[in-house]
Amino acid sequence: MKAARLVTAAAVVVALGGCGGGAGNGPRTGDGAGDDHTVKAFDINAQPRDKVKDGGTLRWGINEFPAQWNRNHVDGNLAVAASVSNALLPSPFVSDEKAEISVNRDYMLDAKVTDQRPEQVVTYTLNPKARWSDGRPITWADYQAQWQALNGRDSAYRIVSATGYQDIKKVARGKDDFEVIVTFARPFSDWQALFGPLLPAAANRTPEAFNTAWLNKIPVTAGPFKFGGFDQTAKTITLVRDDAWWGERAKLDKIIYRASEQDSLIGAFSNGELDIIDIGPSAPDYARAKATAGAQVRQAAGPDFRHFTFNGSSELLRDRNVRQAIQLGINRQAIAQSDLQGLNWPIALLNNHFFMNTQEGYQDNAGALGVYNPQRARQLLDAAGWKLNGAVRQKNGKTLDLRFVVPSGVQISKAEGELAQSMLAQIGVKLTIKAVPSDDFFTSYVIPGNFDITPFAYIGTPFPVSSSYGIYANSPDGKTWNANFGRTGSAAIDQAMSRAAQSLDPVRARAATNAADELIWQEVNVLPLYQRPQLVATKATLANAGARGFYDLRYENIGFMR
Repeated sequence: MKAARLVTAAAVVVALGGCGGGAGNGPRTGDGAGDDHTVKAFDINAQPRDKVKDGGTLRWGINEFPAQWNRNHVDGNLAVAASVSNALLPSPFVSDEKAEISVNRDYMLDAKVTDQRPEQVVTYTLNPKARWSDGRPITWADYQAQWQALNGRDSAYRIVSATGYQDIKKVARGKDDFEVIVTFARPFSDWQALFGPLLPAAANRTPEAFNTAWLNKIPVTAGPFKFGGFDQTAKTITLVRDDAWWGERAKLDKIIYRASEQDSLIGAFSNGELDIIDIGPSAPDYARAKATAGAQVRQAAGPDFRHFTFNGSSELLRDRNVRQAIQLGINRQAIAQSDLQGLNWPIALLNNHFFMNTQEGYQDNAGALGVYNPQRARQLLDAAGWKLNGAVRQKNGKTLDLRFVVPSGVQISKAEGELAQSMLAQIGVKLTIKAVPSDDFFTSYVIPGNFDITPFAYIGTPFPVSSSYGIYANSPDGKTWNANFGRTGSAAIDQAMSRAAQSLDPVRARAATNAADELIWQEVNVLPLYQRPQLVATKATLANAGARGFYDLRYENIGFMR
């Protein structure tokens, strides 16, 4: 979905074809996965700390150079940004490979629901040792400021999503600065998805600070690493070990992220210039990485999926019947077959917007709209007034010519566009592929709605409803869409998602989620293709990093084996 993120965030993050090593939560483009078609929960070469060398520099390849480093800002909700800032910023909870959530004791000593009637109350006991890099302690005030910025009441804050935060009535100081009392106006079952990543109160106090203080800057940190610097020319981001960190000392001296277009990353990895890259669903890159001496490809299943987003605010796609026709004219099975061939990954269509095929709660809600049916597509277009004029349909003097916007250097996106182009030509629809710079793809095209159809990956979290809520939430004013890049929605979808989010009974929550999913298939906002394999090429000696599945990487434990 939007492009791509982590367990403790209340939204999925977006990614291009691949991303920065599988550490995202929101829109990315076990041990030792082999060629036996066994799908692992995670594959990170998990090693105890005493087997990992002290020191060294990790060279990490990423396919975007983000400008916005506030990940709660709509422009900062990127898997690449997460893979960097997860080493730097607090999250009160962490997920293991089974998607089981626990308190992150570096930041939190305890967190639990302390009351359910008349209102849900959650009490957080913070770790008093936790400090921001400017020396200030992390206190209840940081939590209160984040709630006030993200609750959706002030549209000047350009937030990813208000999910969960909009359900909070108040955030108050407890017995001291290190106790946070959060009272909910409405029940919110995924309360552990909130407050991660946490930013200092100063970053959230005003819309101006929220929107601009972290633009091309990472002013404050609170993790095992601290910010070392940007090199805009070399496209590198340097992190260095933070000796003021109160947790276990980071094994690495430095992490240097190097941004390059996806096509270039595999070459740099094969040449020994990088130690880790996300290769995404690319069979040529997969083969090349496997053939690289001293390297491994680590593979896992996660809550990530490849899809096409349809822009319902586009002049040519405002009519839902036209969107449905285009969807019926796309052979998803052929695209999945093309994308996944040669990747040692099951080729199975994804027919749910919230649950992966392997998750409890998954059901196929696509119905007739999930089946390739060019004949029905032609009928819908005829009925909508789009009549064939030669090879391409026209209406009121306009041609049905759709812009398929792709990030340059991501071959999978280009190949998907070419396949869709051929399919849609058969129903009289022209598809024009437009390649744009990867660094601009989300901020200049996807987020502002400067496209008709676009492909990317959503990187999910262990919270399928709350993390996806913002992608499908209706606009309150018809103008503010936040993370809903398809710019379509309905009150009925919102109500079903709200029932799911507020239900403390998992069976009822899953039923409400699937009710929302059925409605989204009718709306044609996001067209799911398949669960995206996490495929990460690493140096064989790299420990505690790779294809993480649901597992949150512990950056202090990453390093090279002794």
